Amino acid sequence: MKKVVIDLLKNELKMKAWAARGIPSEKGTGVPSLSGKIENLLEVPPSGEMGDYAFPCFALAKSLRKNPMEIAKELAEKLRKKGLGKGMEGVDFKGPYVNFFIDKKILAEGVLKSVGKKGFGENSSGKGKNIVIDMSSPNIAKPFGIGHLRSTIIGNSIWKICEANGYKVTKINYLGDWGTQFGKMIFGFKKWGNEKKLGEDTIKHLLEIYVKANAKEHEEAAREEFKKLEGGDKDNLKMWEKFRKLSLKEFDSIYDLLGVEFDVISGESKYNDKMDAVVAELKKKKIVKKDDGALIVDLKDEGLGVALIQKSDGTSLYATRDIAAAIDRKKEYKFHRLIYEVGQEQKLHFNQFFKILDMMGHSWSKDCVHVAHGLYLGEGGKKFATRKGKTVFMSDILDDTIEKAKKNLMAREKLSKEELEKRAKKIALAAIFYGDLKNSRENNIIFDIDRFLAFEGDTGPYLLYSYARASSILRRVKLKKAMKIIDLKKEEIKLLKKIDGFGKVIEKAYNQLAPNLIANYCYELAQTFNEFYHGCPVLGSAEEGFRLKLVDSFRVVMKNGLDLLGIGVLEEM
Repeated sequence: MKKVVIDLLKNELKMKAWAARGIPSEKGTGVPSLSGKIENLLEVPPSGEMGDYAFPCFALAKSLRKNPMEIAKELAEKLRKKGLGKGMEGVDFKGPYVNFFIDKKILAEGVLKSVGKKGFGENSSGKGKNIVIDMSSPNIAKPFGIGHLRSTIIGNSIWKICEANGYKVTKINYLGDWGTQFGKMIFGFKKWGNEKKLGEDTIKHLLEIYVKANAKEHEEAAREEFKKLEGGDKDNLKMWEKFRKLSLKEFDSIYDLLGVEFDVISGESKYNDKMDAVVAELKKKKIVKKDDGALIVDLKDEGLGVALIQKSDGTSLYATRDIAAAIDRKKEYKFHRLIYEVGQEQKLHFNQFFKILDMMGHSWSKDCVHVAHGLYLGEGGKKFATRKGKTVFMSDILDDTIEKAKKNLMAREKLSKEELEKRAKKIALAAIFYGDLKNSRENNIIFDIDRFLAFEGDTGPYLLYSYARASSILRRVKLKKAMKIIDLKKEEIKLLKKIDGFGKVIEKAYNQLAPNLIANYCYELAQTFNEFYHGCPVLGSAEEGFRLKLVDSFRVVMKNGLDLLGIGVLEEM
């Protein structure tokens, strides 16, 4: 029904009367110039008494040179005079808004029919276009810490949102597997390493070594070890390859539990042999200059400081490797957008290297996007740290969360061991994923797993419970009844409208690369469903057939919404 409203407005605004008055129009539409498309400007009023949809006339005020309240009155009167057609009950105006009232029975039939189609809410705006997402990117030989979880969860959701908008997406896990830190790791292992400990508890042993080797007095020795690694020293390469293999094994177990997969596992090391070509091009185009033996790009005039390209000892930096990687990805994937899901502390780095790509003549640098996220904070709002050995292992967090979910479930009912494991895992992941994704990604988050696991309020388990409640209703049906719409109640209308808005949220979430819009929608959908549940009896009612269909439609949309967040549903809680 929203499309009917949009078409009515477009037809009216295309009338020759506007053109005759010399009003400029949006290119290729004939519609007077607006600050946005009609479909984007259309709003849902806070109260049904104010209409089902409202069109704000502020956007027309400038092009029509008229008070928006006068425009609203004129539009409403013209539309009433012409007749609204099937599906519309009336049109009115209030202040600067044109308010549309639609036939609720036709609304119900249209929404329920649409939900029954595969891919409800999805669109094909990105068809034929490729998107590359660089996400997760843990450092080998170090723990998969809680900090890497945000990039993994947010990147995974953005991938799903992009696909729901029709794009073909390539997910790359770009490992931090090169750089001076490996000089420290190699130096440390040669000095304090224990092969037995390495085999038994790989990452924890390597972390112990890294913390020791990070001391200031070992800087020179560690730098020399990395220089040897970059130079192809066989012993150092063999040691590095072993660290990488063992790290990947541990990471894979975490990704399996999270249900996250990648199309490509890559890393900074892939571009070690491409550094010289990048540096040579930067020199040829006179983009770099020497500074105390090092090569830099001066970006102070751009407000971006100085970008270090090559150290005075000739070793590379990750800015140089990222430049090489971006050029390589453009050649391989011909991407529409290259998205980097990385913490906001790297904002300057990305701004610098995007600018350098532009200076090199790569016009597609504008298609490179840094999707920044804030930090996970511990108790008291303090940052998690690894440099001094204070880290939170992701494997420990997941195990702890699953155990707490089990206790919550056992306090509610007795379950078989198999069912307990299954439910606890899904509830734990829903708690963590939703606890993160409901927030604006750039905000810092207090990682409070007890709050995340609550069954009441704005939490993942609450959403799973709402879905399971709907499933429970459908399981109790003894005999299917024909869908009969008698007299729609306000709770039913509200739920229908909320379901109908799913597609708009998917589109907006892509435009803003904001999973929190999907998460917030799912919470509002669950609240609206529970209002309906308490206000409209389903089984045994005169409207049972219709209400069962409405319950099922809620389930479909909630399941699809949670899937966009990487969360799986439970039929029973």
